[in-house]
Amino acid sequence: MNNYELMFIIAAALEDDVKEATVETVKEIISNGGEVVQTDVLGIKKLAYPIKKKNEGFYVVMQFKAPADLPKELDRRLRISENVIRHLIINKDEK
Repeated sequence: MNNYELMFIIAAALEDDVKEATVETVKEIISNGGEVVQTDVLGIKKLAYPIKKKNEGFYVVMQFKAPADLPKELDRRLRISENVIRHLIINKDEK
């Protein structure tokens, strides 16, 4: 199991229950093969530049442990999601 960090931005215009459901969906994807260690919901922040004509986003950072193949599947699922406008997965074990 490797240590990973995931940061993703959800569209700020969505309703709160949709944002919470998106966070829970990501947790479920990770829990299928790994383990969520910590979830930090940073809330709505201004974006550095417009993304898909949006100026604000709802930021979430997750620390998780997973086998090497899980981040690839997570990346694929986040790309498909209409609620997530940006994401980044970092392997914290690589030097």
